[in-house]
Amino acid sequence: MNKGTVYLIPATLDEDGLETIPAYVADAVKQCAVFFVENERTVRRYLKRIWPEMVIDDYEWHTIHKAEEAERSVFLEALKNNKTVGIVSEAGCPGIADPGQILVEAAQTAGAKIKPLTGPNSIILALMGSGMNGQHFRFAGYLPIEKESRIRAIKAMENEIIAKHCTQIFIETPYRNLQLLEVLLQTCNPHTRLCIAASLTSPQEYIKTKSIAEWKKENPDLHKKPAIFILGGN
Repeated sequence: MNKGTVYLIPATLDEDGLETIPAYVADAVKQCAVFFVENERTVRRYLKRIWPEMVIDDYEWHTIHKAEEAERSVFLEALKNNKTVGIVSEAGCPGIADPGQILVEAAQTAGAKIKPLTGPNSIILALMGSGMNGQHFRFAGYLPIEKESRIRAIKAMENEIIAKHCTQIFIETPYRNLQLLEVLLQTCNPHTRLCIAASLTSPQEYIKTKSIAEWKKENPDLHKKPAIFILGGN
């Protein structure tokens, strides 16, 4: 029975970061007949940059929103017809804090051949550069928006850091970075370490780890910049 192949194609974190994409990614793109993407316009431009000879209109394009049932059905039909499918997120690696995960889950259930490809991932890059525990860590995604719920989540992460020596990684919508930082500085123990990694792989890349007490003396420019926040112990 034909079950198709799915390539998980990494994208740049920064528009100018093509050097972070391995050469074999372009080879994988050339194998695909159908693409499921977060943002069709930016992905088309990105793929054209890594493979200038690509004829965009020769391929099927489908946009991933929240992987509605109709899109999932189209995806599974492509696999049933033994097509090679590419999944491309807006930035970084598909399936990692990304809606493409739902399609990968469907591909696993369908028994398709899945080929994840190496590329930049802001979560991993931030952890690598933080100097914190990389053997035991947890990605918490987005914290609650409501302030009291957010404070409780932060305190729970601090407790887990102490109890399990576990590094805690989380993200925020870029325009709310400063509000999150303010709550972290108000809530966390002064000795807790915080890494802020922003604009990774861009010329403005910023990765710094300091104690909460030290961060209170800083004023990092994080407004509308993609950022990763990491909490850890001493």
